[in-house]
Amino acid sequence: MNFDLNEEQKVWKKIVHEYAEKELRPKAREVDEKEEFNWEAFRKAGPVGLAGMSIPEEYGGSNVDMISNVIAMEELGWGCGSTALAFTAHNGLGTAPIALYGSEELKKKWLPLVASGKNKLGALALTEPGAGSDIQGGVTTRADKDGDEWVINGAKMWNTNGSIAEYIITLVRTDPKGGSKSLSMILVPTDSKGLTIHPPEKKMGLRGSPANALSYDNVRVPLGNLIGPEGRGLQQTLATLDAGRISIGAISLGLARGAMEMAISYAKERKAFNQSLADFQAIQFKIANMEVEIELARTYCYKAAWLKDQGRPYSKEAAIAKLYATEMAERVIYDAIQIHGGYGYSREYHVERMYRDARLMTIGEGTSEINRLVISRQVLAG
Repeated sequence: MNFDLNEEQKVWKKIVHEYAEKELRPKAREVDEKEEFNWEAFRKAGPVGLAGMSIPEEYGGSNVDMISNVIAMEELGWGCGSTALAFTAHNGLGTAPIALYGSEELKKKWLPLVASGKNKLGALALTEPGAGSDIQGGVTTRADKDGDEWVINGAKMWNTNGSIAEYIITLVRTDPKGGSKSLSMILVPTDSKGLTIHPPEKKMGLRGSPANALSYDNVRVPLGNLIGPEGRGLQQTLATLDAGRISIGAISLGLARGAMEMAISYAKERKAFNQSLADFQAIQFKIANMEVEIELARTYCYKAAWLKDQGRPYSKEAAIAKLYATEMAERVIYDAIQIHGGYGYSREYHVERMYRDARLMTIGEGTSEINRLVISRQVLAG
C-alpha cells in the first residue's frame, strides 16, 4: 500500500477542500439553526463531481475510487457535517445500489437526473419502527406482485434525504416466509401515490440533513423498479453499508480535524495567567492526543478504502474504520470544547455544533455495538 496520494487524488483533494471552504463552512451554522438543506451547495456539486461519486461517467457521474471518496467526505465533513451526511447518503446509499445492481433502464432514467446536482437527491430506506440493527428479521414493509406492478405497504423511519429525494430505494420483504433471500430493493419515486414523507425529525445535530418517517399505503411501482435480483436485498444492503461505513468514518475525520484546528487557533489567541493557552503543557498534551487519534483514524479509513479499490474483502476493516473514527471524533471534539472553556459551550463557536453532529456518527450505518459484533465475528471465525 502506497501512503502517497497520486496526482489525480491530490488535485481532487484541493478542489473539494476549496469547494467546502467556499460553499459549506460559511453556511454551516445557518443550515443547523434553520434546519434546512444547503441547496445552493448541492447545485454546485454536480460540475465538481460530488453529486455522482458512485455513478459511472456514461451516466453523468465522476465514479471516483474509494480513496477519493474518503478524501471528499473528510473535506465535506470539515466544512459542514449536515451537508456531508446528505451527500454521503445520496452517493453511497441512494445511487450506488442502482449503479451496481440496477437494470440498464433504471440507470439511464435515474442516474443522470441525480448526478447533475440540478434536481433532488437519492435516498435508501432501511430502518423501520421495529427494525434498526436487525435488518434480516425486522423488516415488515412488504411488496406484493399485482400484474406488472409491485404493491408496497409498510413504514420506514430515520430516512436520510427522504424529503429532498427524487426517489427512495426501499428495502422490502418480497417473500413472507422470511430468511436471507426474502428481501429485495425497489426504487420508489417520491411522487408515487400512497407514499407519505413525514416532516423531518427534530434532531440533536446534523439538522441540515433531513431524516424522515415514511408511510407506504398501497404504493404501486413497475416490476422493473426492482434493483438487482428478487431476494438479493439483504446481500446488496450489507455490501452497501460496508462502503458507507468508510464514508461515515471519513466525515468524522473532517469534523475532528475542523474542531482541532479551531482549538489550536483559540489556544494561541487566548491568554491566561499572562501567557497563551498553547504554552500550557496540559493543552499541548490534548493537542498531541488529537493529532495522534486523527492520524490513526485517517490511516485506517485509507486502508479500508484501499482494500475496496483492490477488490479485496474489506468488511472487517470498514467496521474498524467506522468504529474508531466515529468514537475518535467524539473524544477529539470533547477536548476541543474543553480547550475553549465556557466559550466552547456557546453557539458563538462552531465546536458545540460539531460535537452534536459527531454524536450521530456512532449510531448511523451500524452502531458502534454492531460494528464490534462484525469485527469480533470475523476475528473469531479466523
